[in-house]
Amino acid sequence: MENEKITVLERIRAKPGMEDLVKLILLQLAAETRTEEGCVSNHVRQSASDPGVFLSIETWMNRDCLERHSETSHIDAFRRKAEDLLAGPSEISLWENLD
Repeated sequence: MENEKITVLERIRAKPGMEDLVKLILLQLAAETRTEEGCVSNHVRQSASDPGVFLSIETWMNRDCLERHSETSHIDAFRRKAEDLLAGPSEISLWENLD
């Protein structure tokens, strides 16, 4: 399954008062990520019932592309800012594509 597409779901909760800034940063990250080799798609969603909760949905050609993505400068920059912006660690899960 190493060469199979993989989808990443990441649930992110902004600290109170940081929702607009987190939304802006996530949208910028998604735009940068879409330019990376191996990125099939990248979407950001905001909860309709809780504006502090976001969902990032990324699909990658394979795990190698995902690994390279995790080492990019824009992801590293977001990690450094996360403690000030987020209410806690993101919840990340990996999903194998069946279709």
